[in-house]
Amino acid sequence: MTNRDQSWVCCQLGARDHYIVPRALQRIGLLRELITDLWIRSGSVRFHSDLSSTRITALNIRALSFELKTRISGATGWNLISQRNDWFQGLVAQLTQRQQNGEKLNVFAYSYAAEGIFNVARERGWRTVLGQIDPGPAEERIVAKLESNGHSSAPPEYWRRWRNECELADQIIVNSRWSREALLSEGIAAEKIRVIPLAFEPSATASTFARSYPNAFTHQRPLRVLFLGQINVRKGALPLFDAVKRLSGEPIEFWFVGPLQVDIPHELRNRIKWFGIAPRHDVSRYYRDADVFILPTFSDGFGLTQLEAQSWKLPVIASRNCGDVVTDGFNGVLLEEVTSEAIAKALLQLLRSPATLHVMSENSRVDDRFSLPAMAAALSSL
Repeated sequence: MTNRDQSWVCCQLGARDHYIVPRALQRIGLLRELITDLWIRSGSVRFHSDLSSTRITALNIRALSFELKTRISGATGWNLISQRNDWFQGLVAQLTQRQQNGEKLNVFAYSYAAEGIFNVARERGWRTVLGQIDPGPAEERIVAKLESNGHSSAPPEYWRRWRNECELADQIIVNSRWSREALLSEGIAAEKIRVIPLAFEPSATASTFARSYPNAFTHQRPLRVLFLGQINVRKGALPLFDAVKRLSGEPIEFWFVGPLQVDIPHELRNRIKWFGIAPRHDVSRYYRDADVFILPTFSDGFGLTQLEAQSWKLPVIASRNCGDVVTDGFNGVLLEEVTSEAIAKALLQLLRSPATLHVMSENSRVDDRFSLPAMAAALSSL
C-alpha cells in the first residue's frame, strides 16, 4: 500500500528513458500518478506495460493540437523547444492544483519543463525533485567550442529559467558524476545534488545470448565496431572519423546506426557502413552482430547505450564523460581523452587480441547498480 507521505506525482514530457523513473516508483508502490503528454497503448513507444495499472493523465488531444499548430506556424529549433516546454508545464501546473491541500507529495519533473510545475508545488508545500537530463550549460560550452561552423546556443532566457528550476528544487537527480561536476561548476548547491544512475532491464534474448570471437580478425572476418546513437559532434563523431582514416587497411569494419547530424568526409563514404535510424525493435541485431561498441562522447548525462551493449555481452570503448559504467580493462576500455589517436590505439589493441575481447565479453553484463530495484531504492531514500 502506498505511504501517502511518500507518494510521488511524475510529470514527464516525452518517453525519456522508457519511463524509468515512474516505473521504478510504481515497483515499490510510491507512484500516485504519471502526467504525460502522450499515452498510446497500441504498439507505441509512448506506452509501457509496467505502468498499465497506474493512474495516467495524458494530454493526447491537446498535445496533438499543439504539435499541429506549431508545425503550421513554422516554429523550429529553440523556439519550438521552448514553446513545447512552456505548453507542457503550464498545463501540468493547472492539473497539479487539483490535488488536495494538506497532502504530502513528491513532485518529479524533468529539467527545462519544470519551473511552472514547481512553483505550484512549492506554494502547496510539496517536495520538488528535478530530473536533470544533461550536464546543463557546461555541456553547451563544450559543444560550442567543438562546432567550428557555428553552434546554435540556447537563448539566455532558457538558462535563466533552468537556474530558477534548480532554485525551486528540493533535490536534483543527476545520472552521473560527470553531470554532478558540471552542475557544481555552475554554482548549484552540492547538498541538493544526488547521483542516481539510469536503470536498464536486459531482454530475455540478450540474457541468454552467447558471444564468440575468431582466433584472428581478417579482411574476410573483420573486427566489427558499432556506434549507435546520434552521429554528431558531441558524441565524438569527428575524432572517430579521423580514427577510421588512421586505421585504413586494417581488418576493421565500422557500423554507424542513427541519425546523421554531421557532414561525412568524402573519403569515408564508401569505407563505413551507414545504417541510418533503426526502429527500436531492430536495434538488438546490431548489438548482437557487432564485436565491440564505441561511445567516444565529449559529454553525456548518461550513455544508456552502454548498458544496452553490455546486456548483449559487448565490450565497450567509452570516454569518461558519460556515466561510470565501464571498468577499464575488465569489460571494456576507458579513453583517457577523446582523440583519434586514443580511439585508434584502443581499437588496434583489441584487433590484435581477440582473446582480450572474449574475456571482456565474459565480464560484460548489466551490473546490479543499474537495476530497477536499485533505482527504486535510491528514489525512496530521497
